[in-house]
Amino acid sequence: MVSATPPAPADGRRVALLTLGCARNEVDSEELAARLHSDGWQVTTDGEGADVVVVNTCGFVEKAKQDSIQTLLAAAETGAKVVAAGCMAERYGRELAESLPEAQAVLSFDDYPDISDRLGAVLAGTAVDAHTPRDRRDLLPLTPVRRAEAVVSVPGHGTRAAAAGPGGRSAPVEVDEHTPAHLRPVLRRRLDTGPVASLKLASGCDRRCAFCAIPAFRGAFVSRPPEALLAEAEWLARTGVRELVLVSENSSSYGKDLGDPRALEKLLPQLAAVDGIVRVRASYLQPAETRPGLVEAIATTPGVAPYFDLSFQHSSETVLRRMRRFGSTDRFLELLSSIRALAPEAGARSNFIVGFPGETRADVAELVRFLEEARLDAIGVFDYSDEDGTEAAGLPGKVTAATVKRRYDRLSALADELCAQRAEQRLGSTLQVLVDSVDEGVVEGRAAHQAPEVDGSTTLVAPPEGGVDLTALRPGDLVQCTVTATEGVDLIAVPDAMISAAPGVAR
Repeated sequence: MVSATPPAPADGRRVALLTLGCARNEVDSEELAARLHSDGWQVTTDGEGADVVVVNTCGFVEKAKQDSIQTLLAAAETGAKVVAAGCMAERYGRELAESLPEAQAVLSFDDYPDISDRLGAVLAGTAVDAHTPRDRRDLLPLTPVRRAEAVVSVPGHGTRAAAAGPGGRSAPVEVDEHTPAHLRPVLRRRLDTGPVASLKLASGCDRRCAFCAIPAFRGAFVSRPPEALLAEAEWLARTGVRELVLVSENSSSYGKDLGDPRALEKLLPQLAAVDGIVRVRASYLQPAETRPGLVEAIATTPGVAPYFDLSFQHSSETVLRRMRRFGSTDRFLELLSSIRALAPEAGARSNFIVGFPGETRADVAELVRFLEEARLDAIGVFDYSDEDGTEAAGLPGKVTAATVKRRYDRLSALADELCAQRAEQRLGSTLQVLVDSVDEGVVEGRAAHQAPEVDGSTTLVAPPEGGVDLTALRPGDLVQCTVTATEGVDLIAVPDAMISAAPGVAR
């Protein structure tokens, strides 16, 4: 879709898209925005004054589900029609619709291609039947390389071939393997104007982690073709995006269903070469699938952040096996060592679950050993809870709630301490900081080891003399900085030189 805003449609239908959960959901919402905009809807992220509020829900863990319910209830209080979409809606379908009469419709991913018709029916007072949930892994062939043949609705993959016609409406366009990226249609409409955007590599997951329900409602792993990703990257750059964050349920699997397990290694330098893009960041890497070639590509490719978002989850080999995962403290430390041999200042983050069924004090001690030696920049700690439909929910050896809380509190405090220490190790170092925001003279940005929202930030302060004029900095600028202080995981730095100024801004 085009980035220009056409005149308001004559019928004035106004829809608000409220997005909860992860960056993958944000991409899905922007695809929905493009579909709705092309069909004449006014699209906003503000529920006030909207005819319909679509809540793109999260259904990952209990807290996320409660947040989704509260957002739906709050939307209903505005007087607008309320529609539930997203992961929670897909996961529970008819059950959610029956328990939440405040929502006029509960939509499946299968409804996304016809989202305009569904919302039109809601506005007209026509009942939209909720779906009966099913395991979406069954919709695709078991063999990954055969999945391209299947026709399945996969959110965020922009499957409708459309190009901008008069007034911003869509028109069919012929696309084949020879169509250059800049001529390929992009089914996406940005819902914010920041210098950072997520780019969805793939959807779904083929792993069978005992604690995770995501594959059942997101489906089997499906990669997007490289040419589609390059087209969307070029489109995002033209809208002012400077950093691309590559997202999926499992980025290290990218390309296996395309017949090329090295596809991500090849794609990274191509994305980094897109005009206007100054940083590409890969996320959601599985340690067991992070091959030496991929490590080298992320650690050494110019324009790619030497940043490793590794899904360790635990480090005790016994617990990992019960989780149906692979690895150990020593193997994970070897992986981190191989990364730092190529890029000593590389960033690394991970999440960990404490209190998994069967976890012992010895297992916790092994996890502590790993955390103390790993030198991670960011650590997320989650307390285990049973999730509907997962293998772990039926496992014996449940850890008591009091013990889970005690372990969670201990590991969370340790994580904060270790991450603060890691930040202090960067004192005096030189970093490349992308400016995210300038608000009343406060300039906030992120270095290569800091992903948006989850890994801390860098505050830029005026240099004592020389350097870069702080008042001239704008979102999207890439600046060379020297770290002068820390506040927990956050850094304070002085800008030394402009590396790449955001385009289109008068200085």
